[in-house]
Amino acid sequence: MAKDINRRDFLKLLGSGVVGSSALLAACTGRSQRPTTAVAQEPPTDKMTMRTNHNSGDRVSLLGYGMMRLPVVGGGTERDHPDADIDQEMVNRQVDYALAHGVNYFDTSPVYCQGRSEKATGKALSRHPRGSYYVATKLSNFATQLQTRQASQQMFEQSLRLLQVEYIDYLLLHSIGGGNDALETFNRRFMDNGILDWLVEQKRRGRIRNLGFSYHGDVAIFDMLLRWHDEGRYHWDFCQVELNYLDWEWAKEINPRNTNASYLYAELVRRNIPVVVMEPLLGGRLANVPNPVTMEMKRRRPENSVASWAFRYAGTPAGVLTVLSGMTYMEHLRDNIATYAPLVPLTDDENRFLLRVAEDIYNQKNIPCSECNYCMPCPYGIDIPAIFAHYNKMIREGTLPGDSQDPRYRSRRRAYLVGYDRSVPRLRQASHCIGCGQCVPACPQRINIPHEMQRLDQLTERLKQDVGGLM
Repeated sequence: MAKDINRRDFLKLLGSGVVGSSALLAACTGRSQRPTTAVAQEPPTDKMTMRTNHNSGDRVSLLGYGMMRLPVVGGGTERDHPDADIDQEMVNRQVDYALAHGVNYFDTSPVYCQGRSEKATGKALSRHPRGSYYVATKLSNFATQLQTRQASQQMFEQSLRLLQVEYIDYLLLHSIGGGNDALETFNRRFMDNGILDWLVEQKRRGRIRNLGFSYHGDVAIFDMLLRWHDEGRYHWDFCQVELNYLDWEWAKEINPRNTNASYLYAELVRRNIPVVVMEPLLGGRLANVPNPVTMEMKRRRPENSVASWAFRYAGTPAGVLTVLSGMTYMEHLRDNIATYAPLVPLTDDENRFLLRVAEDIYNQKNIPCSECNYCMPCPYGIDIPAIFAHYNKMIREGTLPGDSQDPRYRSRRRAYLVGYDRSVPRLRQASHCIGCGQCVPACPQRINIPHEMQRLDQLTERLKQDVGGLM
């Protein structure tokens, strides 16, 4: 594997200079602010930044609508209320608003929202002319029973029916590189059953306009698919990868099984393969940064939200076709549209600032959970994302209980335990994890979830027994 592109090389791509380092978070001891939008007025309807897919000529909005966390009746998302119905009226309203403001790329999957996303997306989009939007969905044949040729074909046909379309604009092999044995898993899902060749045939017939893949996991599989592209065995019209200012050069440091976005981006750009960006906010982590960073962002750009910094970072590289965002709430949709209508590219100084922030966030050593929910449901009822979110929140706020001799230890101990019980019902806490490992292959961040559950449970028990926090 080629070495990751370094900071200097990336800054050349952006027209920037050398990046320094700092300790922006060293003084982080207070609570971080919740992400807030900063749109004082309605964003314009005719200023959306567009990018061209040279493979198809598609003019695609730089902001893509991720249909993974749809609103449900009564408020919130299906993750918060799994038994609640999708709020189709709200989905329709938000899709209408997005289209009216230039957003034309909508990304879904057969597995999103417990299998309900494609249907809701189809209902909302079918009310508009077919030529006014591009729809992306995936072959999400993760389960063994879905990996036969017939079952995979049926999944594709069902996507067409639920989305109410005769062709898919952007079809992805979903999350290649995952599984305990990534190559074996890939072959079982796409090669042994002949389904990849079948999808190529569907593209030839016009039922798929662009064929690509989303990548999580073993970089050897990523490299293999690009080698096939070079050899002319398969042509990839686009590729979806995780790209944000933390993952740019710290993804592999955070978890050795991950791959830095700098490498992924450079390899795709070298082949002129358009890049679709997922996780620009890392599951919301980069919209809820520590207070010192928030204050500096507000000082630099008072009218803009914290989230807008991450979106500008993801959207600035020229090789990026669109940046996906799961926008559950209208306020997030408005704010993201404002960020890209039009995009104000990062300056050299802003890019240096964000890469310094990334270095300091890395040094906080939190758990790299993006709350994608792929690990759920746990067969034993553990709320894995909520447990990680509580721990990361305490790290982010600088309030994780440490030395029992610290005068702040007592208040921090209480805050950790009370906050844990409020965030995660006791029957769903880490103490009930039996270490079965069923969640591990599903995690795009490749977190050793059973190990982290055991570690956090031990931390909680130490605090309950009042024998000190971190060890």
